[in-house]
Amino acid sequence: MDVARRRNGDVDWNTFDAASYYEFNYRTMRSDDQRFLAAVRDHFAATPPITGASGVDLGAGANLYPAFAMLPYVASLTLLDYSHSNVRWLREQVDFYDRTWDPFWATLRSHGRYRQIDDPRAALRRVAVVLRQDLFTFAPERLYDIGTMFFVAESISTSPEEFRTALRRFVGLLAVGAPFAIAFMENSLGYTVGGRPFPAVQVDHRDVRSVLSPLTEGLTVHHESSAIGTDPLRKGYDGMILALGRKKV
Repeated sequence: MDVARRRNGDVDWNTFDAASYYEFNYRTMRSDDQRFLAAVRDHFAATPPITGASGVDLGAGANLYPAFAMLPYVASLTLLDYSHSNVRWLREQVDFYDRTWDPFWATLRSHGRYRQIDDPRAALRRVAVVLRQDLFTFAPERLYDIGTMFFVAESISTSPEEFRTALRRFVGLLAVGAPFAIAFMENSLGYTVGGRPFPAVQVDHRDVRSVLSPLTEGLTVHHESSAIGTDPLRKGYDGMILALGRKKV
């Protein structure tokens, strides 16, 4: 099979090495992730969901900071992923997450409702449930009041249509008016985890807006460049995109 062209169903996601992904991406907090986290924090504080909200992180992977951003607002938080490795990692981290995540929480803890959480580990353990689900077929019993999807829609295949479908599926899981945050790698050429290649589709802010604008309101799109001098995470992408908004009424 031509590895340059792969649909989501062509990939054995159980070979995804969650520990390697975490070590490479999140062992140390990067300045671009910190800025994204602060922007999501401020967005959720400005447009909070209903009291006792249900939250979802779609394609959570080996990343906890989207869950942290929702923690003060939710009575329940569903972390969804399809890879067995990611699901195991998430369940272990929900039980008691590594101290390397403490700087991410520090970005949040002095702000608004985050100050009310004395023990974020206990809070995450209390509200979070990890489910192994396929984002293309997952059908919840109720819609979610707040949601995140970080580095997923563009990083599961080389298909532009699957990118668009993943975004529509995510928005479709949200209740009307629900605030959301979605992050993307811009113009990604694919990525390697634990020595194995994984596919991506090249997208930019125009692609993000074209899908989300009809479905959302209050949409804002932020950009972080990977240009020389900005400490790019790896080769093969132009930057990071963060879309913030609410499900359209």
